[in-house]
Amino acid sequence: MLGRTEFRYDNGTVFRRAVEEGLLDPRRTMQIGIRGPRFTPDDLGFSLQSGMRVVTMDEFDEIGPQGAIAEARRVVGDGPTYISFDIDALDAVFCPGTGSPEIGGYTSRQAQVMLRGLTGLDLVGADFVEVAPHLDVGGQTARVGAHLLFDLAFLLRDAAIRRRRA
Repeated sequence: MLGRTEFRYDNGTVFRRAVEEGLLDPRRTMQIGIRGPRFTPDDLGFSLQSGMRVVTMDEFDEIGPQGAIAEARRVVGDGPTYISFDIDALDAVFCPGTGSPEIGGYTSRQAQVMLRGLTGLDLVGADFVEVAPHLDVGGQTARVGAHLLFDLAFLLRDAAIRRRRA
């Protein structure tokens, strides 16, 4: 049987493969809210060794949403920025309808504060992933996701308006 780390592609390898294929600059990449079970002692090794900024939930507990916002702004700078928002970064109590629900994530309010705190960045695109309707009993994850997606859409609209005016 293959262990998790022996698979070339899984839901945890997106950033790694994008870096390996030259599609993503790891020095301008940040991951916020990494937590959950570790499959090997080096689960974060590639991200850290390649130059990505990783804010684990332990660090997030120390710096909070405002610290994460400041760090994200530092990492991406003034360049074009793409946001990939994974709903399972939130604690499973807020978003149980995802393929990888984990305890110990941030709250829906913290996610909202972080997204809104990115106003003014040169956002050129975004995606919003991991909402699984068939696992979303009562639609709770969809409701949280819809609110966060609205904030994300506003950020993109705001950036597009600023680019047109420039």
